[in-house]
Amino acid sequence: MNNNDLFGLEGKTVIVTGGAGYLGSSISEGLAKYGANVMILSKNKEKCTDLSGKLNQKYGGQCQGYYADIADHKSIDETFKEIVTVNKKIDVLVNNACFGASGTVEEMTEQEWGKGIEGSINGVFKTTKTALQYMLKENRGIMINIASMYGVVSPDPSIYGNSGFNNPPNYGAGKAAIIQFTRYIACHYGRRGIRANSISPGPFPNAEVQQNKEFIENLNKKTALGRIGKPYELQGIVVYLASDSSSYITGQNICIDGGWTAW
Repeated sequence: MNNNDLFGLEGKTVIVTGGAGYLGSSISEGLAKYGANVMILSKNKEKCTDLSGKLNQKYGGQCQGYYADIADHKSIDETFKEIVTVNKKIDVLVNNACFGASGTVEEMTEQEWGKGIEGSINGVFKTTKTALQYMLKENRGIMINIASMYGVVSPDPSIYGNSGFNNPPNYGAGKAAIIQFTRYIACHYGRRGIRANSISPGPFPNAEVQQNKEFIENLNKKTALGRIGKPYELQGIVVYLASDSSSYITGQNICIDGGWTAW
């Protein structure tokens, strides 16, 4: 096996939920760059289709944009069925899509709490369950679940202050559940050809959040590398886990956090 084969994703059908968002678009590009045919899914089909066209033009692949709502099992089933009809298989599923509701424990309603759980672990369960039925027929498949450093450690209240960006309790709870669910899939389906790992990004604030310089400085101070992450810095780990170079890795959670969880 040469170096190109080790990380190459040529001919692989990879689904990325939330694949046209802030982090998702970078993940999708990283996969396309290494030859994958990326199926980009979200509730905004136009945005997904636009990104897929740009990636095809840039990397010469066969990426496609689709509509899918991770809160709607029927939507997921129909979209995955369409993808398999065209591509004959699903090699890799990247569970990146997420939604939730903000608030503190004392003020959050049960409905708001449930929305965060629905938009994290419940969505991952639905897409995983659907993808498994296709992967198990082939006796192979890779699951990559995007969790969070807040599924590993609790948010430090002193970092947020009056920024308005305080992390809600249902977010970390849902992300921690994703990490555990990933281990479950790895251990129960490993002997049937399925590998499952999770990635826990650290501070990757979007452009709007980055306008708050005081808050960003607080994030910088918390990391061992002294800075926030850039979306492209997730590409390497996703390509690694999607490729044959990680063929003996399963059931792991890998933090991409600039050292946030190291201390």
